[in-house]
Amino acid sequence: MSSFITPRRATTVVAGVGLAALALAGCSGATGGGSADGKVEITYLTTNGDDSIATGNALISAFEKANPDITVTLNTRPGGTEGDNLVKTQLSTGEMDDVFFYNTGSLFQALNPDQTLANLADESWVSEVTDNFKTVASTDNGTYGAPLGTSMAGGIAYNTKVFSDLGISVPTDWSSLVAAAEKIKAAGITPIEQTYGDTWTSQLFLLADFGNVRTQDENWADDFTNNKAKFAQGPALAGFTHLQDAFDKGLFNADFATATAAEGSAALAAGKAAMYPMLSSAVLSNITQSNPDAVADIGFFAMPADKAANTTLTVWEPSAVYIPKTTEGAKLDAAKKFVAFVNSPEGCDIQNANYVAGGPFSISSCSVPSDAAPMVAEIQKYIEDGKSAPALEFLSPVKGPNLENIAISVGSGISSAQDGAAAYDDDVKKQAQQLGLAGW
Repeated sequence: MSSFITPRRATTVVAGVGLAALALAGCSGATGGGSADGKVEITYLTTNGDDSIATGNALISAFEKANPDITVTLNTRPGGTEGDNLVKTQLSTGEMDDVFFYNTGSLFQALNPDQTLANLADESWVSEVTDNFKTVASTDNGTYGAPLGTSMAGGIAYNTKVFSDLGISVPTDWSSLVAAAEKIKAAGITPIEQTYGDTWTSQLFLLADFGNVRTQDENWADDFTNNKAKFAQGPALAGFTHLQDAFDKGLFNADFATATAAEGSAALAAGKAAMYPMLSSAVLSNITQSNPDAVADIGFFAMPADKAANTTLTVWEPSAVYIPKTTEGAKLDAAKKFVAFVNSPEGCDIQNANYVAGGPFSISSCSVPSDAAPMVAEIQKYIEDGKSAPALEFLSPVKGPNLENIAISVGSGISSAQDGAAAYDDDVKKQAQQLGLAGW
């Protein structure tokens, strides 16, 4: 999950290497050749989460077996702001590992990729990545990252049994969602689950609406970054308006103020709630743990726009593996082989073995398992139909720190949609000024 939505752990773990290797790891990316016997040693830097470490070790083991002349050492870094700063420092000082795992989108752009990263545009796998992914891992001058992991979507998870029993079709615009919600409410079922006990979840009404905004104005993210577009006006206001509308119509669960994401997911799985605005991977993870038999009953659709023609799924693209420009010679060749291996048939199998797919892959060489959750196929359909767009945080570095609290205020009837949007415009102004962006 993106660091813009939830914080990541900030403790350093080293897997598969000794202390001496750790001490030398920062220097390994700056040398260009292999050893006298033709063997090449490279390093791979990933985050310190259990999934990342397990995936990294499995990829390295399989890659070394297929490439016996190449040895890969796994190093890890913290997540969150500490990890971001470490990556920037290592790149600026020429001490980055030969291959590293990092965010796509605005955090990738902040690395000054044209100056610090190896351009991989001529690699064969580039033609297989989706347009959305290429948007968030490229600049006008090149493509720099290969995806690792699946995408996830922001939208509305729904209980397909409840919809079927009540004869409800998937809503394609806001008015049809409200009509469906009223029918669900009349049947004694919570129409829309909200879980402000986990405050970050309050943002989904707003964050998942960005695909609709971009469809109406493809330059909105750039204009927003340059202080020329506001949430309190134009297409972006709709997310706040719909949040207020849903509260005003009494469509939320009675315990919306204290319920947690785990509790909301369980209510959806049990059919006590019919719809839950959420990230696909988060709701799937929760239901897989608490109600695994119900995974097959959960579908997913895009947050509806006011007009069906504008309804577009908002997608959180996976992070990527990159190669710094300091990786040269035989090491560069080996690093490129490792990056290509990540999305090879064997690399795809390793990813599937270590991650639960919360959405489709962003490269055609990889496919989710045949037993993947049904919601993944629904998400894939939006992408195949050209009805998806990257989340705003992949296209703009501007995100105010108080969005979740502002969303709770609007979604609890404390503030109006207009006031909430205006408050968020003030909130992002402070953050944009801290980033030193022009025009603020």
